[in-house]
Amino acid sequence: MNSYRTTIASPVLAGTGLKKSYSLTRALAGVDVSVSAGESLAVMGPSGSGKSTLLHCLAGIERPDEGQVLLAGERVDQLGEPQRSELRRTRFGFVFQSGQLLPELPADENVALPLMLGGMPRRRAVRKAREWFPLLGLAGKEGRRPGQLSGGQAQRVAIARALVGDPQVIFADEPTGALDQSTGMEVISLLVATTRSQGAALVVVTHDENVAGYCDRTVRVRDGRLTEEHGMPEGAAVTNAVAHAAEAAGLGHPADSYDADARSDR
Repeated sequence: MNSYRTTIASPVLAGTGLKKSYSLTRALAGVDVSVSAGESLAVMGPSGSGKSTLLHCLAGIERPDEGQVLLAGERVDQLGEPQRSELRRTRFGFVFQSGQLLPELPADENVALPLMLGGMPRRRAVRKAREWFPLLGLAGKEGRRPGQLSGGQAQRVAIARALVGDPQVIFADEPTGALDQSTGMEVISLLVATTRSQGAALVVVTHDENVAGYCDRTVRVRDGRLTEEHGMPEGAAVTNAVAHAAEAAGLGHPADSYDADARSDR
């Protein structure tokens, strides 16, 4: 069993002894991995290596055959599907390669969707969602539908949707895979900066060394095992520079001043 853990802080998310097979194919062969609040972790590996399976197990999308997944000390793998679904909606956020925005909804309602699914009144949820648009360079795009956005703009909307509910962990599966290199680097730098500024952990599955270079650590998966782990000092320096620049530009947590008028929204 491989053991790779960060020592900089107590992990917010940890997988220990993770094993997963599909029929005769072994996807995970006993993996330990963890990520701390405010830290970004890149997971790399060739196609079929098990990196996406690792993400799915950590995110509660699939249960491992063996091992444990703990979120702030709570066993995720022992939860039933309704509880894991609730967890994915409230404490996790997701950014996918295609964005997976609903084409019939404007951008602000796409961002507000997790809040509305959680029972927040639509008007309040949309108002909270709109706070993210200027922070992510999307001012004026609130009413546009996904088909009216560029690929980079759509991924920024997806980032806002992932962060709007104040999750503890963000999972990003090839978040720049459908973008050109320049736009992709803008998106990953923004994703790392915003998750760090919110104190959320970030797990990025990628095949791109440049994307991994923006993350604090990189693990590589091959044949269901972690074959190496290394810090990315240059990437960490970029991360810090981006985060500081974001803070200087006023990138912080959106105003959370909605409780006072919550009753009028219901």
